[in-house]
Amino acid sequence: MRKKDIFCPVETTLSLLSGKWKLMIIHYLLEGTKRFNQLQRDLNGITHRTLSKQLKEMEEDGLLIRKDYGEIPPRVEYSLSPLGQSLDSILSSMHAWGEYYEKKATPKASK
Repeated sequence: MRKKDIFCPVETTLSLLSGKWKLMIIHYLLEGTKRFNQLQRDLNGITHRTLSKQLKEMEEDGLLIRKDYGEIPPRVEYSLSPLGQSLDSILSSMHAWGEYYEKKATPKASK
């Protein structure tokens, strides 16, 4: 996590999960361990550079575990750490709210 004075737990959470892709990376890793290329396929539209950067930040923040098998060709797998797995309930709540929104919310038409 980028160091600065944070006084609110919600701000701490947002700073760890900020960005377009981190929540979706967690979502796919909740399904189980994945290799880099599988994550990139799952995250349709993410660049190699962006995925690498996001994974590195998440590893530094203790949200995921990177396992390098030291083989050629390279084999690296990513999985959620116990801390990362603890975000499951947050993502489940977001999923439920998204379903609720899609069913109940009606965007107002502009005139």
